[in-house]
Amino acid sequence: MKLLVINPNISEDVTSLIRAEAERSAGPATELVVETAPYGVEYIETRLESLIAAGAVAEVIAAHAGTVDGVVVAAFGDPGMPALKELVDVPVIGITEAALCAAALQGHRFSIIAISDRITAWYRECVEGFGLAGRLASIRSIKEALGGIGTVQEDFGPTLVALAKQAVEEDGADVIILAGAPLAGLAREVSHQIPVPVVDGIGSGIRMAEAVVGLASGTHRDGAFAAPPLKRRAGLSPALDLALTLTQNPSSATPEGGK
Repeated sequence: MKLLVINPNISEDVTSLIRAEAERSAGPATELVVETAPYGVEYIETRLESLIAAGAVAEVIAAHAGTVDGVVVAAFGDPGMPALKELVDVPVIGITEAALCAAALQGHRFSIIAISDRITAWYRECVEGFGLAGRLASIRSIKEALGGIGTVQEDFGPTLVALAKQAVEEDGADVIILAGAPLAGLAREVSHQIPVPVVDGIGSGIRMAEAVVGLASGTHRDGAFAAPPLKRRAGLSPALDLALTLTQNPSSATPEGGK
């Protein structure tokens, strides 16, 4: 099995964290291809930044179309999801949907610990979009300015643990989700300090992707996630144009051009 893991942020430091946790989480038969968004922002914090990142992620997926068995979008908030599921005929899994599923399987109510207060409104919308708002105990976040996105764990480790404990003691959380690729791997280090299960988004994304690929359930040839209808298009990169062509007409191997 070959999985494409994409960091929708442009931070190579974060990509290194993602790669390390993905390698720890993946099964021995899983090959990982880890990529960084070719354009965008240092770390995604708002809806607009997520919109920008979605296009970058689509380009990376398109560049690998036909060469991987599944895709993991490795930023909390799942930029471009669920629309990216329409781009290729392999499973595309976001770490938010994976983490929420993992949390829901381990407890009734979960809390999300975020690295930024600005990001919480968007995260809440994501939970609502997945139909799990009733199981969200709280979203707690760091209130201070970040010194660097690649050093959040070192700079705010005790703060993040304290927020998690507050979510358990004051909000009634049965499970904690440490949200965001900059926190990749932290759950392994602090789980013994938190009295409920602690979910890592990257680990969840890899494991869920492996499971869904392994199910071999088939592809979306119809319904809400089928390939977009054929129509004239212009201005797309060659890779994105070809990826659309292949998903709309799998027997074709050349771009549609102006069709």
